[in-house]
Parts: sequence; C-alpha cells; structure tokens
Amino acid sequence: MNAEIEDVATLHNSQGIQYFSKPGSIVRKIWGKADTVLFIFAGASAEFALNKAVDWLYYTGRLPADPLGRLFSTVEYASRIVFSEQDKAFKAIDQIVGIHQAVETSRGAQIPDWAYRDVLFMLIDYSIRAFELLERKLTSNEKEEIFDTFYKMGSRMVISGLPKNYIEWTEMRRAHLQDNLSNSRFTQDLYKQYRKHLGFVRYQLLKQVQVLIAPPSVRKLLNLNRTPWLKPIISLYKLCRLIKLDWLIKEAILPTAYKPQIRRLDVSQA
Repeated sequence: MNAEIEDVATLHNSQGIQYFSKPGSIVRKIWGKADTVLFIFAGASAEFALNKAVDWLYYTGRLPADPLGRLFSTVEYASRIVFSEQDKAFKAIDQIVGIHQAVETSRGAQIPDWAYRDVLFMLIDYSIRAFELLERKLTSNEKEEIFDTFYKMGSRMVISGLPKNYIEWTEMRRAHLQDNLSNSRFTQDLYKQYRKHLGFVRYQLLKQVQVLIAPPSVRKLLNLNRTPWLKPIISLYKLCRLIKLDWLIKEAILPTAYKPQIRRLDVSQA
C-alpha cells in the first residue's frame, strides 16, 4: 500500500476537488453524525486511560485539567480531517505532528511509535464499533475503506510499522490491546477527572457506553463487566432518530459546556 498511497489519496468529486475521504464514503457516514462520534469518544476515553503512554498526555497538564476538552479536540481534529479537502487535511495532520514534536522537545524524549499507532488504531476500531452498535454491520469492503482512510493519516504522520491492510491491522490491534494497556495510577486519576467534569449521572452513562463499545480486554482492565442496562435504551434512541426526536435526548444528557462542539460534529454532507 505504501507504493500506492498517492493513488489512494487522490479522491475527486464531480468538480475535480480532491478530498481526504471520498464524498458518500462510509467514513463520512460514520463521522458525519455527532452521536456516532460521541460513541467513538466514549470508547477512546476508556482506552486512553489505560494506555501505557498516557503519561505523555499528563506531561503537559492539559489532560487532567480538562479531560473532556482534550479528548473532544482529538475527535474534532479527526472529524475535520475526514471532511476536508486533501491539502487542508494534510496541513491539519502536519499541525498535529508539530504539536507532538514540540512536546517531545520540551520533555527531552520521544513519544514511542507504538503510542502513535495505538491512537490511530483506536480511531479505526471505535469507528467500526460505534457504527455497528448504532446502525448496522459493516461489510468487509467498508471496514477496509475505514482502515485505508486512517492509514493515509498515519502515513502522512510518518508513523512507522503500520499494517498494510485491514486483515493485518486486526492482528496488530489484538497485540496492541494485549501489550500496551494497564490499569495505572494515571487510569485511576483520569476516571476521577471524568466523574468530576461529567457529574454522577453522565459519568454512569459514559461507563455504560464503554461497557457496550469497548473490547473485552479494556472492559476487564477497567472492571466494566457489568450488566449493560443501557442496551434497551439504545434501541429506543434508534427509534427516536427515525422520528427526528433524538435531539431531545442529546439536549438532556450532554454537558452544556460542550454542546456547541458536539453540534459541530453533525455534518450534513456525510
């Protein structure tokens, strides 16, 4: 795939504009709905807390001070890249690289390549898991398309050791989940911050979404093996979406401070 990356990257609409992801693609359908992106966020918030490289996020102090804002910024960046013209998407990716390099310079050490791969793998995995939970099962070709999109992002970031296709990714993902996660003091502190910033009710909702969407190894490390009482509510929510009443539920449960950011995640051109 490395030899073909420029061909894969050149995606055109009817007017000849090159986009990072093809208009009408499954990636845009996934990242064009705020509720699906929020489920991606919920899964990532669980795995971020367990990642053995989470100390890098604590180094700047931004993550414990505003864990929701820090994680929202990650998914917002990904969403912006997915829907951007290719040149703008590449500039956004280069900005991310520059931010990370500045942190490395400040700390006098390098973020390990496997930590970069972990974040990329989370975006792939939770994109699939969130869509399948809220919508339908994805086809093999659709999963490959999701992989290709984020592979392009990783290639632009010059992340080493990336898998070449979706099948290879599944094997590497399994190994990463086994080798790169642990329940540390950072994990415990981050969950305390989640509860502090969300409040008790929203915090319980977050954990319930994590029960439904996180891989078994993540749930086990976080002691999330509980009865998923949210599952029947998800079915009700799907019905509300069909009759255009899902906004009532969103308004009731979403943190007020982040509602503008969340609304921006709803992209009509998905």
